Amino acid sequence: MKRFRDLTEQEILALSITNEEEDSRIYRDFAEGLRENFPASAQVFDDMAQEEIGHRGRLFTLYRQKFGEHLPLIRRQDVAGFVRKKPLWQVRPLGLDEVRKYAADMEFETARFYRKAAEGSADTSIRELLFNLAEAEDHHENLAAKLGEANLTESVKDEEDQTARRMFVLQYVQPGLAGLMDGSVSTLAPLFAAAFATHNSWSTFLVGLAAALGAGISMGFAEALSDDGSLSGRGAPLLRGITSGLMTALGGIGHALPYLIPHFWVATFLSAGVVVVELTAISWIRWKFMDTKFLSAAFQVIVGGVLVFFTGILIGNA
Repeated sequence: MKRFRDLTEQEILALSITNEEEDSRIYRDFAEGLRENFPASAQVFDDMAQEEIGHRGRLFTLYRQKFGEHLPLIRRQDVAGFVRKKPLWQVRPLGLDEVRKYAADMEFETARFYRKAAEGSADTSIRELLFNLAEAEDHHENLAAKLGEANLTESVKDEEDQTARRMFVLQYVQPGLAGLMDGSVSTLAPLFAAAFATHNSWSTFLVGLAAALGAGISMGFAEALSDDGSLSGRGAPLLRGITSGLMTALGGIGHALPYLIPHFWVATFLSAGVVVVELTAISWIRWKFMDTKFLSAAFQVIVGGVLVFFTGILIGNA
């Protein structure tokens, strides 16, 4: 990789042209990724891409005046100092907040590059253009805001916010909640059956840990293999599977951890308290994201949890 200070003015202009071309294509990809669910925001990124093409044209005109037609191939990854970013534009479906933050980071880095390059340039015309482009990149956030005002009316913003919320619920909340419910409820029976059968904290902890991890692996695979998200809009199956598996394991391990305490009855009462917290958290998530009344959600979850809880105790005392 070349160091920034070792770049010639020809290489700086060539790199600037490449950057603008890449940025315009990234914005086009953002627009395509958002178009189905967020058409108004997609138009914003179409306009941003067009602005970057204009910057490239100004740079290339000056380059030809100074150095001719040959444009050396030099890219960001060839120069030390540029931040290597994940190709977010390849992810489907795209999230609005992630895209906007990514775009803001792009503009900030590009503006710094132009300003540093201008400071090191001895050519007046090159320096002037680079400073102008730095200011343009600084104002791209304002440009996006103006484009948003033109394209995103209040009704459109509300509609896109609702779409973003539905996608968040589908891709993260639902698989996570399903995992948390399964881990918190299904592992109660084996845990408390082992507890009252052995009256041994360590043995109970091992049974609870095994139940939690086994349930996590099972739920993770079940969620990942349920559908590929192409029709349901539920997102990447791997991400859903990881979310569901981790939340399942977390729900099961939560009430197993108190059995690290050697005193059996202290551990049991503390574990029962953790179960109450878990069931309350599940009820709150259902109320917050699933449009279920809190008392109704709490009743449904607690009744199921209590039945499984006493089933474990009965089997453990058999």
